[in-house]
Amino acid sequence: MLVVEGLTCRFGTKAAVDDVSFSVAPGSFVGVIGRSGAGKSTLLRMINRLADPSEGRILFDGVDITALRGRELRQWRARSAMIFQQFNLVGRLDVLTNVLMGRLATVPVWRSLVQLWPEADKAVAMSALEQFDMAQIAAQRADQLSGGQQQRVAIARALVQEPDIILADEPIASLDPRNTRIVMDALLRINKHFGITVVCNLHSLDLARSYCDRLIGMAAGRVAFDGAPAALTEHIARELYDLEANEVIGGAPVKAPDAAAIPALGSVAA
Repeated sequence: MLVVEGLTCRFGTKAAVDDVSFSVAPGSFVGVIGRSGAGKSTLLRMINRLADPSEGRILFDGVDITALRGRELRQWRARSAMIFQQFNLVGRLDVLTNVLMGRLATVPVWRSLVQLWPEADKAVAMSALEQFDMAQIAAQRADQLSGGQQQRVAIARALVQEPDIILADEPIASLDPRNTRIVMDALLRINKHFGITVVCNLHSLDLARSYCDRLIGMAAGRVAFDGAPAALTEHIARELYDLEANEVIGGAPVKAPDAAAIPALGSVAA
């Protein structure tokens, strides 16, 4: 169970996140929605401890995450895998090595520096790539891939961390509609078939309603909505998105596939 209590993050006099509280049950797929600048990215970065809270606490299975330091903090970051909008791959390195970066918390630093990865870790990384039908490009440089392929490599990297929770920060913001569906289907299958909790920042309201079983709506750094997608009325959505409302409301609805009906990850086309 992830519990956020009174979480606040200030940059100078501005509160990017302001007294936010909620809890997330294991195995949930939670969408965090709201306009640009609502505090969504800062919230996820605090949960992963890439940003430090000014006030409040983050608890996971009763452990105070905000108090972690050193090795324990590194272990938490492995358990709470981040997926970023801009992929955060090392372009000059091959795909397999980028995925192996997800094993950094489990190997000595010297091994990663000289790229002498344990065979067991290589097998785990290759297995993750096979699930995304990308094993055949394991030796290819990451900067030669399409945006959709790079994001799937980033998801594979997160998966090999063997996380308890995946924090996805606008993972489809720079992707075309086809790759958007591929990436969202992959996250849904990881959630439903591996039981990994997913907390995903999404700008698209249609995608959030289709893929998530719960929505947390943020406005000006505060939680303005917390409930099932069906409970999010157009009126509430317009209040959340303000001037951006017309961009996210009224589009053709997106229908997420049944988790059982999603093809095995290994059959996803490149």
